[in-house]
Amino acid sequence: MRRLRRTRIVATLGPASSDRRVIANLFEAGADVFRINMSHTTHARMRELTAAIREVETEHSRPIGILLDLQGPKLRVGSFAANPATLTKGETFALDADPAPGDAHRVHLPHPEIFAAIEPGHTLLLDDGKLRLVVIEADSHRILTRVEVGGKLSDRKGVSVPDTTVPFSAMTAKDRSDLEAGLDAGVDWVALSFVQRPDDIAEAKKITRGRAAVMAKIEKPQAINRLGEILDLVDALMVARGDLGVEMPLEKVPGLQKKMTRMARRAGKPVVIATQMLESMITSPVPTRAEVSDVSTAIFEGADAIMLSAESAAGQYPVEAVATMNRTAEEVERDPIYRTIIHAQRTEPEATGADAIAAAAGQIAGTLELSAIVCWTSSGSTGLRVARERPKPPIVAISPRLSTARRLSLVWGVHCIVAEDAHDLDDMVERACRLACRDGFANVGQRVIIVAGVPLGTPGATNMLRIAFVGAEAGNP
Repeated sequence: MRRLRRTRIVATLGPASSDRRVIANLFEAGADVFRINMSHTTHARMRELTAAIREVETEHSRPIGILLDLQGPKLRVGSFAANPATLTKGETFALDADPAPGDAHRVHLPHPEIFAAIEPGHTLLLDDGKLRLVVIEADSHRILTRVEVGGKLSDRKGVSVPDTTVPFSAMTAKDRSDLEAGLDAGVDWVALSFVQRPDDIAEAKKITRGRAAVMAKIEKPQAINRLGEILDLVDALMVARGDLGVEMPLEKVPGLQKKMTRMARRAGKPVVIATQMLESMITSPVPTRAEVSDVSTAIFEGADAIMLSAESAAGQYPVEAVATMNRTAEEVERDPIYRTIIHAQRTEPEATGADAIAAAAGQIAGTLELSAIVCWTSSGSTGLRVARERPKPPIVAISPRLSTARRLSLVWGVHCIVAEDAHDLDDMVERACRLACRDGFANVGQRVIIVAGVPLGTPGATNMLRIAFVGAEAGNP
């Protein structure tokens, strides 16, 4: 199945989309990667979903990526004697270490790490930012605040501390257990929630040991402040606009989305735009005009992937939501302005032979109007480098590793083919032409450009370009 768009679609699985038949329908409608949210999924259910995805993959003979999204640390208040309690603007309210049920003046906060880090003047946001408190004084057992925005607060509602770097790991004991289970099941990507610092990425990578690629969900101001360092370590970024919009002023989020998209592209690492992209399609068969515009903006910016959350996991129209994203991406990418914007955002390649080769391949293919850029890639780095250039011709990545092809399913414009590694240069050229022809990226009489590393099969050794003529034998595999 050849996609007629470069932007990839990530669909979250859930109650509305856990059946194998629905997963197949989502893939046929345009989903390239499936997300399993471990906040709501048991290990047994995760294994069932993974098995169903792999069945669909085998049925369609196309690599499909699986993204395991870890829950991360959840900060919550305790319970109330009279649930809910009403916090009044201008009054004081305390969060303390006393486990007794709370009232309109205090509540238990079962997170000693917050007491150790918070300072007077810092803000606390409760219940997804609906209530806002400012710290007056704090010690190791009690935080006294002034209510800036009041309202009703019920049991176990979430707490955000946007001004405070809390000294805990982004991975809880549950996350480590979920991650090991996911790695055993063969997931391809792992999304790390509530990243604050580069050390969070290093911790996850020690566990994955290359068995899955690591994606950082950017949803905290602390991560924004150290974005460059995080990007150096991580394999991909997710712009998690939901929590980011709680912890930061909403009006800052669009600019940060653009900043992260461009930084990730310069680094040659995939970026996913997530949260509320087609939110109204949870209950409606058609989206709002504003939502289509939001999706289009992410595509115009050159994001690698756009993601559906509740729309495909719990909504009434999961397949329609994927189809809407698919149509929107196809239409945007046909617009002449799209190529203009993508080209204008191009940056100079890194000063390495591999990046220079990838940049040259895109330029040559565009200048000569070649049919495709065919990459032989073992580790996936060649495909990533070529995709970074956002070339006009389609990118075909041939890899002997199914795991590499599955990871590349998240990357802009890359059509992945799993095939035995080439035996020599002649075999490499002949099969590149034949496979490009087989999958509809070239016709007999056209030309393709081939990018590879010599010696063949050496990971990361992108050092060769070759223009090849697609002969009649390629059209008769």
